Amino acid sequence: MSGSGPGSHDFETVSSKTVYSGAILALRLDQVAMPGGRVAEREVIEHHAAVAVAAIDDDDNVVLIRQYRHPIGRRLLELPAGLLDVPGEDPLEAAKRELAEETGLAAREWSVLVDVALSPGFTDEALRVYLARGLYETERPEPEFEEADLGVTVMPVDQAVRAALAGEIVNASAVAGVLALAAARAGNLPLRPADAPWPEQPTGFLRRKAAQRSED
Repeated sequence: MSGSGPGSHDFETVSSKTVYSGAILALRLDQVAMPGGRVAEREVIEHHAAVAVAAIDDDDNVVLIRQYRHPIGRRLLELPAGLLDVPGEDPLEAAKRELAEETGLAAREWSVLVDVALSPGFTDEALRVYLARGLYETERPEPEFEEADLGVTVMPVDQAVRAALAGEIVNASAVAGVLALAAARAGNLPLRPADAPWPEQPTGFLRRKAAQRSED
């Protein structure tokens, strides 16, 4: 039921149609009830949730990867990251897996650094960035696809902050991670535990894929 003042309207989805459903995303056309009685169409991309890791070594360097991103046609400096594309997978375990797969590292200390709704105007994709400390080497699986070309580098945290502000680091998870770390340090702010709830974690695309598999 809609209220009468700003912030009280119920944006009910009147109808929904799937236009495309692929390997990592789906496109929906939703008809949504707007204030004033009109119905407007909204394009919604369903996507897996994602995790990224700001891994800080004993010399206060952040571990970065340089990875080719086909949609923009170039390599970007990024944090180790990956999709939550396995039903029921714990985000922290996914972060540990991605750190090992992309850098050959593991960590003894984990906390939640920041959560980000990546582009809520058209997608439900959300990202959780973890802070990892106490790094040590672990087994790294054989990479494939773009990851076979992936390079690993380290950069002092202060330099990474400057690189983000200078437009040299533009990947959303890396910008959010290094700036959140700088802000937390500057304000001496506590971080959430690694198992903190993540209510914004999207699960719609996972449910969609599970339903498709059950139909096959």
